[in-house]
Amino acid sequence: MMINRRQALKAGGSLAAAATLPSAAFAQSMFAPKPGAWRTFQTVTRLEIAKPGGAAQAWIPLPAVHEPDWFRPEGSAWTTNAQTAEVKRDAKYGAEFLHVTWADGEAAPVVEVTSKFATRDRAIDFAKPAKATALSDSDRKLYTSGTALIPVDGIVKETSDKITAGATDDLDKARRIYEWVVDNTSRNAKTRGCGIGDIASMLKSGNLTGKCADLNALYVGLARAAGLPARDVYGVRVAPSKFGYKSLGAGSEVITKAQHCRAEVYLSAFGWLPIDPADVRKVVLEEPPANLALTDAKVVDARKALFGAWEMNWLAYNVAHDIVLPGAKGPALEFLMYPQAETAAAGRLDCLDPDAFAYKITSKELTA
Repeated sequence: MMINRRQALKAGGSLAAAATLPSAAFAQSMFAPKPGAWRTFQTVTRLEIAKPGGAAQAWIPLPAVHEPDWFRPEGSAWTTNAQTAEVKRDAKYGAEFLHVTWADGEAAPVVEVTSKFATRDRAIDFAKPAKATALSDSDRKLYTSGTALIPVDGIVKETSDKITAGATDDLDKARRIYEWVVDNTSRNAKTRGCGIGDIASMLKSGNLTGKCADLNALYVGLARAAGLPARDVYGVRVAPSKFGYKSLGAGSEVITKAQHCRAEVYLSAFGWLPIDPADVRKVVLEEPPANLALTDAKVVDARKALFGAWEMNWLAYNVAHDIVLPGAKGPALEFLMYPQAETAAAGRLDCLDPDAFAYKITSKELTA
């Protein structure tokens, strides 16, 4: 059994709000996240290869977003019967993941990864613009360039130009694109996982439905095509919403299927602006009693808040696209927010079928 202690975590802490339903006091609260006290969470990902079929390997995403105002990774530790276990880092975007490899003949490959992080809510005060730290030339190029599934030319550019025609500044452009995505898309409950984010196909077909990796990728692509640096942020929900929105939080301490990506756009007067048009559409579809109108008060509050604010009951893994997993036989990943694995016999396993894979992710809030 291999045990890594170089980044070991203290085992203390108690099960808290992550598994607790919001109190009735919050049931009618307006959705309005604001920076406040920091909260500390711990997640545990236990991954097993149900049918080894020869040599096997796995890649487990780790929290790698470092933002002093709202997200601080505090280390990961793991136990495994693998031959090797090593933290790897994507050179282009800085995504981090644990890469483990098992020997041919290992009957029950298993790895358990524990990660700890601190976070607090975000909100931009639009009444107080301030000169933001300028992006480097390399970052500006990175976050305005296309990816395999998020092109910034062709129909994406044509659509973006129509949406932003007449816009007076970058804030106006960013808001117009946000409102357009909210008005013209919808969440599709039948979409597997979080979707794939093939935005050119969405626009060409006119089928602007999907989940967060589709709808927020659409925002990112349209923003980049308009010359605005933008990026997806991939992660997982870890706790219920303190504002009483059942659709915008984890329903229990088991968060195996609670993955969620968000989006950011860079504005000269505010820096990276948090947004999430996909969650507005999630509120429309899922918030009780479901299938709400855009004029419903719950939707109106969420729509207003999610241009400039995030409730941070959520873990941020990375902002990476087109990731080539070291040692992998399968294709590059458009994004990494699910555990991945391959076996010699079966190739790449289905990360959207955790029960057959198998893996389980749990979370809890830690107290001092």
